[in-house]
Amino acid sequence: MHKIMIIEDDETISSLLKQNLEKWNYEVFIVEDFENVMNDFHQWNPHLVLLDISLPYFNGYHWCQEIRKLSQIPVIFISSTSENMNIVMAMNMGGDDFVNKPFDMQVLIAKVQAILRRTYSFSKQHHILSYKEFVLDLLDATLSYQDIKIELTKNELKIIQMMFEKPEVYISRDDIMMTLWQSETFIDDNTLSVNMNRLRKKLDDFQVGSLIHTKKGIGYKFAYE
Repeated sequence: MHKIMIIEDDETISSLLKQNLEKWNYEVFIVEDFENVMNDFHQWNPHLVLLDISLPYFNGYHWCQEIRKLSQIPVIFISSTSENMNIVMAMNMGGDDFVNKPFDMQVLIAKVQAILRRTYSFSKQHHILSYKEFVLDLLDATLSYQDIKIELTKNELKIIQMMFEKPEVYISRDDIMMTLWQSETFIDDNTLSVNMNRLRKKLDDFQVGSLIHTKKGIGYKFAYE
C-alpha cells in the first residue's frame, strides 16, 4: 500500500483529498504541524507528497527543497497560484507535477496513480546500475561501495546516473545542465560547479581517492583506477 502525505492548510481540501485517496486504498497522512513538517516526513516515510505552496510559517517551495535533501519521492504541488512563474519555480525546486485549484478530483487521482506507477512499478534490475565495485540504486537514491553507502540528492543522483550510463567517458557541462534543469538558461553556470563540489565531498566517504575527474573544456567523468 502506497503512503501519501498531504501538506495543505485548508482542512476542507485536505479532508476531501484524504477521503478520495483512501477509496483507492492509499494510506493517507495529513500534516497538522506546519512549523515542523519534516518531523512527520521522517516518521511517516511517504511514497508521494501532495504539497500546497501557500502555507503557515514556510511555503511549499521551502518544504520541497527540504524533502529533496533527503529523498527523491514524487512531489505534486497543488496550488491556486497558477501563474507560469509559480509553476516554473515549483519544478525548479524539485516538484514532479503541478495541479491548479480548484482541481478535478478524478484528474488529480489519475496523476497520482500515474506518477506512482512510473516511480515504483518497474522491476528491480531496472533501477540498479553498477560500475566496478560501485552500486547505484535509483529508487533509494544511494551509492554504495563495499560496506559504505551514501545518500544522494535529486541532482546528485542524476549526475551519477549519467556517469554510470557512460562510465569513464567525459560528459559535457551543457549535457549535465540540460539533464538537471531542462534548460541552462534557468541557472547560473556556477550552480553546476556547486553541485559537483558537494558530490565530490560526499564521495570522499569511500576513501578511494578522486572519483569524478574534470577535463577543462570537455566535462566530467566517473572513473576508479
